[in-house]
Amino acid sequence: MTMIATTLSALAEFPSQLEQFYDAFPRELTRWIPDSWEGCPSENLTALEQICHVRDIELEGYHVRFRRLLNETGPVLASLDTYALVKERNYAAAEPSAVFGAFRAARQATVETLRPLSDEQLARAGTFEGYGPVTVRGLLHYLCSHDQQHLAGLQWLMGKAESARPRARFTPT
Repeated sequence: MTMIATTLSALAEFPSQLEQFYDAFPRELTRWIPDSWEGCPSENLTALEQICHVRDIELEGYHVRFRRLLNETGPVLASLDTYALVKERNYAAAEPSAVFGAFRAARQATVETLRPLSDEQLARAGTFEGYGPVTVRGLLHYLCSHDQQHLAGLQWLMGKAESARPRARFTPT
């Protein structure tokens, strides 16, 4: 299997993987904020905010970026202000099932757009703000990398939460 095929497969499977990780998160910790974000591998977002971010970046970031690369000559692709979206859209009040429903549909549309592309289409280029020159093929890999950052972010949050719990005292016998 080629790298593109492998990456497309990972992209298609990601919504289920993300939902499994999120569902395993204790409900009382989905809005939990650590004392420090030092070392966080993703944006500094709660578990609930992470899934909202992934949904919105898919729809308003990557859908727009792929469309522009495929239809325009040398577009400059904007980065989105994650933290502004968190506030504007009140991510803390989001309903996870609705977030996952929208994300699944958006990701399916992404994969359906990308899967049939020719080598020529995958080579279409532009500039991605904060990344520099980018092709459709490169952006596809950036999207997969972004997915992995958010799985890592959820794991990091769980690590911080588990480490912040009161510790049982060990008494040698």
